[in-house]
Amino acid sequence: MFTGIVEELGTIEAVESLADGSRLTIAGPVVTGDAKHGDSIAVNGVCLTVVTVGDGRFTTDVVAETLRRSSLKGIAAGDRVNLERAMALGDRLGGHIVQGHVDGTAVLRGTDADGLTRFELPRRLSRYLVEKGSITVDGVSLTVVDAGDGEFSIALIPTTKELTTLGFRGPGDEVNIEVDVLAKHLERLAAAQLNHLDHGAQARSGDNGGGREAR
Repeated sequence: MFTGIVEELGTIEAVESLADGSRLTIAGPVVTGDAKHGDSIAVNGVCLTVVTVGDGRFTTDVVAETLRRSSLKGIAAGDRVNLERAMALGDRLGGHIVQGHVDGTAVLRGTDADGLTRFELPRRLSRYLVEKGSITVDGVSLTVVDAGDGEFSIALIPTTKELTTLGFRGPGDEVNIEVDVLAKHLERLAAAQLNHLDHGAQARSGDNGGGREAR
């Protein structure tokens, strides 16, 4: 579990192809300060497991499924990445609840006349976005300014531009997106309840109809 508050900008030092994915070597002296084998570190919003750690860097394996669903498929040596260690119980929740389970990718379209940064995202994810709600972009907890059908905008403060990859992203760049997990759970629960009520209404309608015919 993460908060979407990036701790440092790391650097991809190497990308090694594996039979079912890739192994990344990432330099990040802050996040490796107390990291050990098996710990979780979010890399551009993707929760990954530490394989080895030492000398201010760590290695992590990325399976084919993660590569397919995230922008990590295009990562290369020299790229900068947002890094965050898993939160500890009792820590301040400065951002919002982030799982590190990417829902898909979005494409940066540019900055509009109001200074808002606009993104295009899959329409299937639009229903989870609401004005002033939370969204995670490349592991950064951000507030949605406006949400449309297949698009949304955010306002980037100077600190976010300075301390995260969003400061040097340009039009056409692909970013990882994680929508609010609470919205997904609520949708699932509500759908089940509405389906139950709908079946109940249909059953009552059928019973009433049958009764009238019998009389």
